Amino acid sequence: MRALAERRPGPPRLVLAVLAGLAVLYGLAAATRPETAVAPAPAPRKVPVASVTAVCPDPGGSDVGVVTPPGGGGRGAAALVAGERTLATLTVPGGLWQEKLKAGSPPLVVTASGGMATGLEAAQTRRETSGEQRGLAGTRCVEPGASAWLVGPGPAAADVTLHLANADLAPAGVEITVYSGEGPVAGGSGDTIVIEPGESRAVRLRDIAPSPLVMAVEVSTAFGRVTAAAHAVMSGGRGVDWLPLSADPATRVVVPGVPGGGGRRDLLVASPAETDTIVEVRVVTPDGTYALDGHDAIEVPAGSVAVMDLSAGLDGRPAAVLLTSPVPVVAAVAATGTGDRVDVGFTAGAAPIDLGSVVADNRTGGKKSSRLVFSAPEAAGRVSVTMLPHKGKAPEPIEVEIPAARTKEVELPDVDGAFAVVAEPLPGSGPVYGARVMDERLKDGRVLTVQPLAAARVWAVVPPMTGSAATVLP
Repeated sequence: MRALAERRPGPPRLVLAVLAGLAVLYGLAAATRPETAVAPAPAPRKVPVASVTAVCPDPGGSDVGVVTPPGGGGRGAAALVAGERTLATLTVPGGLWQEKLKAGSPPLVVTASGGMATGLEAAQTRRETSGEQRGLAGTRCVEPGASAWLVGPGPAAADVTLHLANADLAPAGVEITVYSGEGPVAGGSGDTIVIEPGESRAVRLRDIAPSPLVMAVEVSTAFGRVTAAAHAVMSGGRGVDWLPLSADPATRVVVPGVPGGGGRRDLLVASPAETDTIVEVRVVTPDGTYALDGHDAIEVPAGSVAVMDLSAGLDGRPAAVLLTSPVPVVAAVAATGTGDRVDVGFTAGAAPIDLGSVVADNRTGGKKSSRLVFSAPEAAGRVSVTMLPHKGKAPEPIEVEIPAARTKEVELPDVDGAFAVVAEPLPGSGPVYGARVMDERLKDGRVLTVQPLAAARVWAVVPPMTGSAATVLP
C-alpha cells in the first residue's frame, strides 16, 4: 500500500496552469479596478429671503418706518395691517414708508413676499417731552420665533410690560422664565400661556415676579411661534425705552453700541447655567481693546443676573463690550442720559452684520442726532453706509473704515425728515458689530434710544434634501 501511495500521480500540469492564470487575472483586475466614487454630502443652500413677517408691538403714538432696500430683485409686495385695517401696500423697494400712528393702535403686522421681502425692515419710535414716559423709546419690529431673550431692569426698578403677539395661523403656547440677581424667580414650572392666531397680549412682569431689580427674561414656545418685546418705564421718572432682543446664550458675547457721552453705563450679565461662573470683560473703544482696571471680570451666580458699573472706565467714550465665559450667557448695557431729567437706552448682545443691516427709523437736524457706533473686535472692518430718505434725494453713500480692535462712531448727516439707513460690509472686511444711537437735547436733559444692528433679512439657509424616508416619515 505504501508503494501505491508513493506512486499516486499529482495534479495535471494543465490544471495548474489554468489556476495560475486565473490568479494573475484576478490580481490584475483588483489592482486596476476604479475607486468607488463617494458622493459629497449635501450642504445647506443660501437662497434670497422670499417671505418676511415682522410685528411692531405697540405702535400707538409712535413714528413707524418700513423699508425694503433696493437691489433685492424680483416683484413683490408688503402689506401693513393694524387690526382690521390695512394701512398701506408697498411694491417698490428703496422707498421709505413713514407714518405716526394714533394712540391705542393695535400691533402693526408687516407681511412681505417676493422682492419686497428681501431685506425688509421696520421700526417704531415714540417721543415724549413730559410726563412719566418722557424720553425716546424705539425698537426694531421683530419676526416670530420659538425663543427670545431680553435683559434689563426688573419690576422693582421699572414698570416692565412684555408684549406678545401671534401673527401665524396656528396657536402658540408661551412659557416665560424670569431670572433675577437672586436666581430664577418665575417660570420653569410648565405654565403655558396660549395665544390664538392673530391675538396679542400685554403681560406686566410685576404680576409674575415683583421683586427683581434687574432681570433676564426667556420667552419660549412649547408649540407655535410668537413675537416678544419688552417696554420699560423706569421708576421715579428716570427714563423709558424698549429692551432690544439679546443674542441667544453663548460663551462669547459682543454688546455693541454703548453710547459715548456722560451718564451711567451698567453692564448686565445673565447666566441660565446651573453653576456659578466668572465672565471675562473687555471693552472695545476708539483707543483699543482692553480690560478696565478693576473691572476685568464679573462673577455671575448660577441662574442669575449680575451688574457691573462701567461708567468710570469708559469715561464717556463709545464702546462695545466683549464677554468671554466658560458657560453660555446673555448680556445688555443700560445707558443713562444727562441733565436735570434723565432718560435711558438699552443695547444688548448681537451678531456681526455680515449680511448687512437696516435701521428703518432715524432723525437728524436741529437738536436731534443719529449716529452709528461700529466695532471691529478682530480684523479691521470696512462698511458702506447709505441713507434712504422718506422724501427727497438720497445722499451719496459713505465708506467707513474701522481699525482692528477698535470702535468708531459715525455721525449721520442732516436729512429732511425721517430716513432709513443701510450698512453693508465691503469685501475684505472683518466682522463688524454695531448699533444706531438716536438722541435729542431737550431743555431739561438729553433723551436717547439705542437699536443694536441686526443682520438684514436678505438670505435664508435651506437644509439639504435627502433621499431618506426620514424626510417624510415621522
